[in-house]
Amino acid sequence: MLIKMWEKINEKFKKYPARIRVAEKMIELGLSLNENGKIYCGNLKISDKSLATAADVDRRAIKSTIEVIQEDEELYNLFNNIIPAGTLLKNIAKNLKLGVIEIECGSKSDGILANTTKLITEKGIGIRQAYAEDTELQESPILTIITEEVVSGDLINEFLKIKGVTRVSIY
Repeated sequence: MLIKMWEKINEKFKKYPARIRVAEKMIELGLSLNENGKIYCGNLKISDKSLATAADVDRRAIKSTIEVIQEDEELYNLFNNIIPAGTLLKNIAKNLKLGVIEIECGSKSDGILANTTKLITEKGIGIRQAYAEDTELQESPILTIITEEVVSGDLINEFLKIKGVTRVSIY
């Protein structure tokens, strides 16, 4: 489904790189499009100017992207149903005495989440949160796992044995 979504977006906007950036930014930030053509993050209305700045495009690209999405039932259904994911605890983990594991992987990342969480739970450590960047949006996506306690650096070598893992940071 996800690959088809990106194929559809790329096909629809292939002549308009600014519109692709707008669509990507909306998905990245969890921004939805309502029936009135307004953009929201949850119930917070997002101005065209704010989105244009975030996507590094002219404000007109926002309006034209919205128009194209509204004219395509499949795209509209997608963008109308996006829900923001919520708070990522990574930057405040230290304050909460939680651990952070960042695992960078290549575009072929099958099984990395399962193998990583298995390794963590085998050590008796609880997982509070997991966030994986989209392999279609990022060249080297990062899997971020927030744990109930700081994880020992000894596990870095174990994580690096997982097929597809290219870099590991624990803090």
